[in-house]
Amino acid sequence: MKSKWGKRIGYGIGDLGCNLVFSTMASYLMVFYTDVFGISAAAAGTMMLVTKFIDAITDTGMGLIVDRTHTKWGQGRPYFLFGAVPFAVFTFLTFYIPDLGSGGKLVWAYVTYCLLCTAYTVVNIPLNTIVPRLTSDVHERDILVSTRMVCAMIGTAIVMTITTPLVEFFGKGNDAKGYLITMTIYGIAAMLIFFVTFASTEEVVPPTNAHEKTSLKDDFKGLTSQAWILFFLNLFYFSLYVIRSTTVIYYFKYNLGRTDWLFLVGILGILSGLPMLLLLPALERKFSKKNLMYLSVLIYIVGDMVIFLGKNSAFCLLAGLVITGLGIYGIFGLTFSMQPDVIDYSEYKKNASISGLIAAIQGFFVKGGMGLTSFIIGAFLASGGYVADAVQTPKALSYIEICFIWIPIILCVIIAVLTYFYKLDALRGDMTEELEKRRQKMAGGK
Repeated sequence: MKSKWGKRIGYGIGDLGCNLVFSTMASYLMVFYTDVFGISAAAAGTMMLVTKFIDAITDTGMGLIVDRTHTKWGQGRPYFLFGAVPFAVFTFLTFYIPDLGSGGKLVWAYVTYCLLCTAYTVVNIPLNTIVPRLTSDVHERDILVSTRMVCAMIGTAIVMTITTPLVEFFGKGNDAKGYLITMTIYGIAAMLIFFVTFASTEEVVPPTNAHEKTSLKDDFKGLTSQAWILFFLNLFYFSLYVIRSTTVIYYFKYNLGRTDWLFLVGILGILSGLPMLLLLPALERKFSKKNLMYLSVLIYIVGDMVIFLGKNSAFCLLAGLVITGLGIYGIFGLTFSMQPDVIDYSEYKKNASISGLIAAIQGFFVKGGMGLTSFIIGAFLASGGYVADAVQTPKALSYIEICFIWIPIILCVIIAVLTYFYKLDALRGDMTEELEKRRQKMAGGK
């Protein structure tokens, strides 16, 4: 048996490994393609859009593969081992600049980026599905999820803090060399982390229908109303996340004229999120996920109003950022801690072991929400007359304020309404008892 903290940290750092590359792609890949790799912004933007559709297909396919995987190592765990090396290799190739013409380089960018996204899917979808297989203890699941969220934040913080200095250090004026060495280091580090995740985890809770063969149609029939609530919670949470993280820059730069605070904004976001994620497992022992979600939504709205009403006060602005950080990471952690319960509910209600499919559709809603929200932000600001690096008109400033203050509040209200229909807190005990009976019966029948 693995030690509890060995399993917790081993599982959690899997997302640190994912985020070393994922966060770099989210923050640096566009500028790498345009300023270093040598393709136009339009071509790079089109490629990002096209690959989102490919990514959605591979996510769904990987989810179905995980559901049909039955090995001595479990359903999801083998892919940490098999996916580790390709993940490192495709990270290197994505940031390698071949000596080809503009057309050849564009093809290279498409192929390598798609392969990297696929490699990410191979290790990340199992990371999303494996928690119900690691333990049937509800509190232990909450700790595993919180550990993972903390490790994901640490990965993002590492990327945001040291990537540019590493590129400059290794490149010494040659950004192509700097990016290649830096990303090779990240890729190898992620590969080693996935090996640790494989070695530190053990799937000890089998699905109750492990020996049944199901069709794709049967898998989709296994989705419950609670699964769809989870999907839409992800859609609106990540829409909230994108709007906050994108428009905070516009709001502080143009509406408040405080560009010197932008670094502090990022630090406060991380520092305020960590306590919430660390506290969640203890809070979930005393309170229902539904009530904690209501509380997190309320905290975010209060923080937003502190920023709005105290915009001329440095203390209010900083306090508001901390408060909204607590709220948004509370929503974040709770959304992910609901996932194992939703997976169990499909098994309990419909005898369907479809953790991979649930994780895949969840990922589709996340990526769709992020992409659609980014598009809407751009169109909304443009309709308000926003002009980059210029003095903004009162109309443009009001549109920025709507994006940063008021649209997030609307999204929080939608999240609260969706949460009202979440009913698994009351069923958690019955689900655990019934699924355990089925597993004992299955084990006795062998």
